[in-house]
Amino acid sequence: MPEHLQNAAENILNTIVENIANNVPKQTSVRFSEEQNTVPTQMNKLVGRQKSIHKILGGGKSADVLLWRNKKISSSVLTGATATWVLFEWLQYNILTILCFALVIGMLIQFLWSNASDMLSRSPSQVPRLVLPEELFINIAVCIGAQINQFLGFIQDVACGRNLRQSLVVVVSLWAAAVIGSWCNFLTVLYIGFVCAHTLPVLYEKYEDQVDDFVYNLIGQLQNRYRKVDASVFSKMAKGKL
Repeated sequence: MPEHLQNAAENILNTIVENIANNVPKQTSVRFSEEQNTVPTQMNKLVGRQKSIHKILGGGKSADVLLWRNKKISSSVLTGATATWVLFEWLQYNILTILCFALVIGMLIQFLWSNASDMLSRSPSQVPRLVLPEELFINIAVCIGAQINQFLGFIQDVACGRNLRQSLVVVVSLWAAAVIGSWCNFLTVLYIGFVCAHTLPVLYEKYEDQVDDFVYNLIGQLQNRYRKVDASVFSKMAKGKL
């Protein structure tokens, strides 16, 4: 009985792989058991990528942090984000309280620094001052504005277009985001995304082959499901007049 189930599962996977291979140009269909020897490496890469994870993430210091090239910096960033989330979410601090406390501590440090020379009978020393460059705020505003305009442009292009499938995908994605937002607040969603950004890439880089094989098989099954829905629902809806 177990051998029968194993053979049935292998036949299903073979069918999935053959269907995917037939739809890929310049590729031949293969059996699942021969996939490692005959299927090119490019097909097994997640979403058909050809670059390394480090290059996809930018290839700079940010990619090094996300991939834990320097464990001290990566752990410090993740610890700081966790401490911030704990302060605002668990301890119920707000941004005004934290800002006021930080300003008070800074003023005390500068006060003690400026009066230390008189107390210790030393020559007066210049107190360091914190000045943030204006270019920093300009770059942040430009970056945020560009991303918002790009997102709004994409939403409007989808709404004004006649691609019903793409519109349904966007609507379902927004609905899923709304459901997730009802479960937790915006700060928690940001923290979850931050933790995923600092854990999923390094885990994928470590277990790349296993993840690629799993996603490769899952995409094949989803494509078969989508073809059935497309043939029975979407193709008929496209013929009608909206």
